Amino acid sequence: MTLSEQDLRHLRRCVALAEESLNEGDQPFGSVLVSAQGAVLAEDHNQINTNATFHPELALAQWAAEHLSETERAQATVYTSGEHCPMCAAAHAWAGLGRVVYICSGKQFAQWCHEWGLPASPVKALAINEVAPEVTVVGPVPELMNQVRALHMRYFGITQK
Repeated sequence: MTLSEQDLRHLRRCVALAEESLNEGDQPFGSVLVSAQGAVLAEDHNQINTNATFHPELALAQWAAEHLSETERAQATVYTSGEHCPMCAAAHAWAGLGRVVYICSGKQFAQWCHEWGLPASPVKALAINEVAPEVTVVGPVPELMNQVRALHMRYFGITQK
């Protein structure tokens, strides 16, 4: 998997949005919706403290469905700090969005939580293509994974040993 400098720039923005979410007291997840021409169309971060289903990937799929044509949605890319959960993967597919590029996988996040002794998620960590088999998926991105892991450690109050 080869990522362009543009891909990495958008992924770094996802990390910044995840940190913004963390600084607001929420779980550190951030996502960016980008047009085929490379323009940022929308971005968001987790807001589950306000609404348990307010994941940025779901918010971007909803925004795209309301503001973009079918062709524009199919050509767009969603960049995100963490792989979509099943709810967000379904919304991505239903909205007809193009590829997804994520930093850490849902299974990796679940493994970190297990290692840290946290309770299991109420939703199984399925890969995007297990929910939405036609979506083009790129990830994980190892060069940014430690930054994302560190944000989650801060959120859960985990210290390095």
